[in-house]
Amino acid sequence: MRLLELTGAMLAAEGPHSLSLRKLATEAGTSTTAIYSLFGGKPGLLAAVHREAFRRFGETLATAPSSDDPVADLLAIGLAYREYAITNPNFYEIMFTKPISDFEPEPEAKAEADATFQVLVDGVDRCRETGLELATDALTAAIMLWGNVHGLVSLELAGVYPPGIDPAATYRSALMAQSRALTILA
Repeated sequence: MRLLELTGAMLAAEGPHSLSLRKLATEAGTSTTAIYSLFGGKPGLLAAVHREAFRRFGETLATAPSSDDPVADLLAIGLAYREYAITNPNFYEIMFTKPISDFEPEPEAKAEADATFQVLVDGVDRCRETGLELATDALTAAIMLWGNVHGLVSLELAGVYPPGIDPAATYRSALMAQSRALTILA
């Protein structure tokens, strides 16, 4: 687990070209041989970091409460999304960027990552099932919600909010406004 944490931190702090298995082994107090034994090399290590990032993300999304109010539940999913990103910025970055230009997750890992998005699609579907009319289909609505939260979290992590703006309050207001917009536009 420590190797995955250190890899994520190294990639986030120094960029993809900085990833050296020798440097990583030194930082972790192990050997490059151990890293090769565990992961088979740099591609296997990156795949493991990517999978771990989405595994943790899925666990965080699963903590969002489920109630009789599907719109409130969507808000909870959105808040869990931000919580994960703020708590795990190195993993968050790896989830949504290519840490190395030719990195492609294996099909099984891609399916695991896609399952985390399905949580949002299912949440939107619950809104429809309870009689809420939406302006669009569940998949499109989920993409719209995701784009909103991802953009706001990315701005916050980049530290580019204007002075005097509270990112957490802005985020929450944007989630609530977008949830309402999805039902008003119907």
